[in-house]
Amino acid sequence: MAADLEFLRQMGQHMATTVPQAAALGFRFVSVEHGKGVIEVPWREDLVGDPDTGVIAGGVVTSLLDHTCGLAISSAAYDVTQGPFGTATLDLRIDYMRPAVPRAGVTAEAHCYKLTRSIAFVRAQAWDADPADPIATAQAAFMLTGRAGA
Repeated sequence: MAADLEFLRQMGQHMATTVPQAAALGFRFVSVEHGKGVIEVPWREDLVGDPDTGVIAGGVVTSLLDHTCGLAISSAAYDVTQGPFGTATLDLRIDYMRPAVPRAGVTAEAHCYKLTRSIAFVRAQAWDADPADPIATAQAAFMLTGRAGA
């Protein structure tokens, strides 16, 4: 079990640092467990959507939520006997509740709550300072691709 958790951590670190979009946005792996993942993006001036506000752009938050959902799915669905697989976003609904705090990074946490043979269902939220006061929440469905038997 400890080996599985260590593998999930390595996978999360890989997803946050080597996927080109994640690397370009500066994503940082925070944590992973079976069916859950957490990734953050530190504030950077080049990620600001409106220079007058200093707030991270909504597109960065969207990418962060989508990517964190992928981590949650990977941690829920990975099976050594079936090998690696990909995901394709089928539906991603994001409700923006408020702007991020100026000059603040954003953290996202996702939970894969239902996994079928070919579809994963995920909920996620993003926040700046307090998870109880989210910037945005997401509900998503992803297709599992490249799996044996899928």
